[in-house]
Amino acid sequence: MLISKTLYIKYMVCKCCIKIIKQGLENNGIEVNRIILGEADISFDDDKIKDSEIDKILNNNGFELVSNKEKILVEQIKTAVIELVHMANNMNSIIRNSDYLVEKLGYSYQHLSGIFSKYEEITLEKFIILHKIEKVKEMIEYGELTLSEIAFSMGYSSVQYLSTQFKSITGISVSDYKKSPNVERKALNEL
Repeated sequence: MLISKTLYIKYMVCKCCIKIIKQGLENNGIEVNRIILGEADISFDDDKIKDSEIDKILNNNGFELVSNKEKILVEQIKTAVIELVHMANNMNSIIRNSDYLVEKLGYSYQHLSGIFSKYEEITLEKFIILHKIEKVKEMIEYGELTLSEIAFSMGYSSVQYLSTQFKSITGISVSDYKKSPNVERKALNEL
């Protein structure tokens, strides 16, 4: 019998993840109706394919199914932060992070922050800051914008504030980071 369901998937952080999951599912006879970061709507014949097989396909590619309602919300928060910080092209300077999350997820920031802290080892605020700093590192490495332009596009009130936060997170100054190409950036799923 053909059934449809929504999968909530942990560790989906980029467009490549979407491609890998879509390909993995489709190669195993599962129709992917819609797929976005953290979520996939699928259809399959449950006489031929079992949930454990879907779980195995995801695990073999470094992903995990999420079934707990609060954990699903945590993954949706992470996805929203990644979308805002890494994919929104200057939206950080236009909209406050908390406003974006409230609008996107439909819960108060206090609720989102509380649920996030319940399941993660860091606060939501710290998670957002870590992502912003990784994006700043990327922008510095590309060398297309001045530090002032980077600060503005990432929603920092000043270059000084960005520089202070950068040093507190990375342990080195922005100017030292520019000089040291050996400093590694972190993968988004490691933040």
